Amino acid sequence: MGHSVTTLKVNTIEPAGSTLTLGASGDSIVIADDVKSNTYKDAGGNTLFVSNGSGVLSSVNSGFGDALKLLSTQTASSSASISFTSGLDSTYKEYIFKFINIHTATDTTQFQFQCNASGQSGYNETVTSTWFRPYHQEGGGSAGLEYEANMDQAQGTGFISLSNQQGTDNDQGSSGELHIFNPSSTTFVKHFYSRMSNAAADNSSRDVFVAGYINVTAAITQIQFKAASGNIDAGKIKMYGVA
Repeated sequence: MGHSVTTLKVNTIEPAGSTLTLGASGDSIVIADDVKSNTYKDAGGNTLFVSNGSGVLSSVNSGFGDALKLLSTQTASSSASISFTSGLDSTYKEYIFKFINIHTATDTTQFQFQCNASGQSGYNETVTSTWFRPYHQEGGGSAGLEYEANMDQAQGTGFISLSNQQGTDNDQGSSGELHIFNPSSTTFVKHFYSRMSNAAADNSSRDVFVAGYINVTAAITQIQFKAASGNIDAGKIKMYGVA
């Protein structure tokens, strides 16, 4: 016959072997203060994480962590274009491309993108998009909010501009991100939106908003980035999947 106690007070409990078991599988154990251990497992014996005793974790279960999964990084260096030709698949329903300090070699140009549907080439899929930007000049001379019809597309096949009139000075360029949703769908069009912080050639700050859809029902499998004129002098592009 088992016995129970109301309160057990000890300074240290150590297992006789390699494992200390509190209760049976499925029991709820409530601990009011803290538990110190280097390896934590669930009731099924699955390792949740391992610590080295100094707070450095390893073997962290995939259930933990950021929803953003870094899939690929490319660095521009006088690059005519940067293409992601793998990894854009049905694994994730949303992909995010982050642009870090994109610097073009040509003054007053745009940073752009286009896609290929499965089995296609040429980066010329049909797109309908809209484009606007607020701006403020560095010297405070002018500011405003503008829609520019020449930057959007209505069933066009050209590259979509994500920035505007980029400058080539070292304190100019752009950073931001592009979201593309469910690119592997073979039923629906592929929606996207982008926002870029853009330091322009006229020494103005431009906050560029772009949104639209790639009007194909085939899966989108490739994406390319380039400058409207000249090369991408420098910068990084990171591709993430959203878990």
